[in-house]
Amino acid sequence: MGNFSRQVRLSSALLKRLQSRRRDFAAVNVSSSRSFTTTEGHRPTIVHKRSVDILHDPWFNKGTAFTMTERDRLDLRGLLPPNVSSHEQQIERFMADLKRLELSARDGPSDPYSLAKWRILNRLHDRNETMYYKVLIDNIEEYAPIVYTPTVGLVCQKYSGLFRRPRGMYFSAQDRGEMMSMVYNWPADQVDMIVVTDGGRILGLGDLGVQGIGIAIGKLDLYVAAAGINPQRVLPVMIDVGTNNEQLLKDPMYLGLQEHRLDGEEYIAVIDEFMEAVFTRWPHVIVQFEDFQSKWAFKLLQRYRKEYRMFNDDVQGTAGVALAGLLGAVRAQGRPMIDFPKMKIVVAGAGSAGIGVLNAARKTMSRMLGDTEVAFESARSQFWVVDANGLVTEARENIDPDARSFARKVKEIARQGLTEGASLAEVVQQVKPDVLLGLSAVGGLFSKKVLEALRDSTSTRPAIFAMSNPTKNGNSCIG
Repeated sequence: MGNFSRQVRLSSALLKRLQSRRRDFAAVNVSSSRSFTTTEGHRPTIVHKRSVDILHDPWFNKGTAFTMTERDRLDLRGLLPPNVSSHEQQIERFMADLKRLELSARDGPSDPYSLAKWRILNRLHDRNETMYYKVLIDNIEEYAPIVYTPTVGLVCQKYSGLFRRPRGMYFSAQDRGEMMSMVYNWPADQVDMIVVTDGGRILGLGDLGVQGIGIAIGKLDLYVAAAGINPQRVLPVMIDVGTNNEQLLKDPMYLGLQEHRLDGEEYIAVIDEFMEAVFTRWPHVIVQFEDFQSKWAFKLLQRYRKEYRMFNDDVQGTAGVALAGLLGAVRAQGRPMIDFPKMKIVVAGAGSAGIGVLNAARKTMSRMLGDTEVAFESARSQFWVVDANGLVTEARENIDPDARSFARKVKEIARQGLTEGASLAEVVQQVKPDVLLGLSAVGGLFSKKVLEALRDSTSTRPAIFAMSNPTKNGNSCIG
């Protein structure tokens, strides 16, 4: 019995010593490595793969940076050149290749320079994720426009032809009833962030169907590089409910379902099943909805926002950025912040982003005015919304429900010399706004005539926000 007690004491002492060493080891790792938002980012990873399986897995492959000890332990000796490279040497070699290959990687005159860069970076992403993010972090200013807007719009348009290796997960209308089991096919036991799209309204390019997965991949690449999220704990997702893009429906190379989009309750049922599945496996995940059609963006936000940790980037993310800019414009115009509720704002665009900005600005004005029903109604009068059919008023038939609360009263605009459907130039000329916001997918809206009309603004420094995507659909046409 005494011998047993002695063994227990020894085991306890050994356990404490191991725990102490583990804490010391973790502390060294934390001080010498780039911090992530999750503690697991600092811990050594237990790898069950060996040999060529390691080299073929971009999550764990380090290429020639594997040390000799790692090569022995992972059965890699003889599978790599004998010289061990540092990460810095690998990156230097890659950057030299990148500069040399940027031109030769083009597919001809129609393949833009930025797409050539994307191809080369994507190949690195396919084989060595650690190095890919190191390159992106160290050159974020140069490569952010390559992995995300504006290049990602072109990537999405050509995605079926560019596809080489799957990234993320794909749920489709054909998977109804199977999604709860499908989520367990993803190898990561923990996921912190999901960006999901149904490809219904990619940037200003319209319905791109399954090819919209590129927007989710690009957005998460930025979150990893700029926000330090663990790349093994993010998940881009495409929910393929079909497409109404006739060109894609007839394209034999298209990778998605070649059938028209689901609508109504069928559509909602697919999204419901997806949300239940991902939150069952990863209850603490954050789901970001990206580039859904306007009619679904608001409806799904209201449906899930109180039940799940989710948000809609087009409605809420764009609104947050735009609101910060609007408040900054008050300061730039030399006015006190309390003058924000007095600003006259013309908004070109009544999609999910435009309405999201309007709602956020209206709520902010209302709070400044006392946060009452009267204040909320008063704030409405500071906005003039112009969509593809001109000025939105109560006289319009079949008005979008989300835009209805911002429709101008007919008698009110008559006193301003305006009518239903008035052009943007006419509205700017008559209203003389303090701010002109562009959140439309129509290029060249801010014509010379519009900008010249803005010179007569009641503000000495009228603000212009040209926020439309993609670049070819930018609002200003003035060089």
